[in-house]
Amino acid sequence: MKGVGGRTRVLKVDPGNPDPEAIREAAALLRRGGLVAFPTETVYGLGANLQDPQAIQELYQVKQRPFEKRATLHIADFRQVEEEKVLVSPAAWELMREFWPGPLTVVLARPDGSTIGFRMPGHPVALALLRQAGVPVVAPSANLTGQEPATRAEQVLEVFKDKIDMVLDGGTTPIGVSSTVVDLSVESPRLLREGAKAAEIKRFMGLG
Repeated sequence: MKGVGGRTRVLKVDPGNPDPEAIREAAALLRRGGLVAFPTETVYGLGANLQDPQAIQELYQVKQRPFEKRATLHIADFRQVEEEKVLVSPAAWELMREFWPGPLTVVLARPDGSTIGFRMPGHPVALALLRQAGVPVVAPSANLTGQEPATRAEQVLEVFKDKIDMVLDGGTTPIGVSSTVVDLSVESPRLLREGAKAAEIKRFMGLG
C-alpha cells in the first residue's frame, strides 16, 4: 500500500527523541497494513501488523523470506508476552527482565506446542513506534533473506525503495549486530544465534 506513485516515504527522526508526529504517521501506516522500516539498537527492522494477513504476506514477499520461517514479535511492554498466552518459566522471566529492553530475542512455547519469538528493542524510535501502533508488530531485519542486515536507512532504501511504505531514518544503529536468540520453549534452553551481548547472556544463563 505504497504512497503516491508507489514511492517509499522517508521520515528523518531524532534517534534519542523521535518526533511524535512522525511516530503517529508510521504507526497509522502499520495499522492500515503498511510496511515500515525502523531502527533498533541492533539493526533496522521491517515492521508489519501481525493481525493483517495481507501485510504479512507482503512482508515475506519483499524480503524473499520462506513462509515457514516465523517472524519475531517486537514488543514495548512485558504485558504483551502475557497476552500471547505463552508458557514462561521463572528463569525465562529473569532473563527477559535482565536484558530487556535490549538485543535479546527469546522463543517461547504456547500450550498447543507452537512457538513464538519475542524481542523488546532498546531504541527510543522502536519503542515509541511499538507503543503507538496499538497492534502486534513483527519486524524481521530489513534486508533480503540471506543478506547482511541494514544498519542505516540508506541501506534499507537500496533494497526496498518503492517496495515498502515508509522508512523512519534514525541514523546508524548503535550496535550494528543482530540480537542474540535463545530458545526457551524447551526444557534445556538453547542458544540459536549468537549476536549482540551473547557472552553476557550466556553467562547469565550458565551456558558454557
